[in-house]
Amino acid sequence: MNNYELLFIMDSTLTDEAKEAIIAKFSAIVTDANGTIDTIDRWGVKKLAYPIARKNDGYYCLFNFTADSTVPAEIERVMNITDTIIRFIVIKK
Repeated sequence: MNNYELLFIMDSTLTDEAKEAIIAKFSAIVTDANGTIDTIDRWGVKKLAYPIARKNDGYYCLFNFTADSTVPAEIERVMNITDTIIRFIVIKK
């Protein structure tokens, strides 16, 4: 089991329920693979350094989790096909 950090930016125009559903979706990916979520930090809406897809701000969320080495690839796969995710990065600590 490895320690990872996931930072992602969601579209800031989403409703609170939609944001929580996305957070729950990615935490479920970790827990379904027998991993554990250590912390979830919701940073809220922040201004982007530069416009991305004509958006000037986004909702930031940071996960710290422990999981097998196959989990980050699955998270990245699902992040790439989720339209409301603007940017993301997974880092092995």
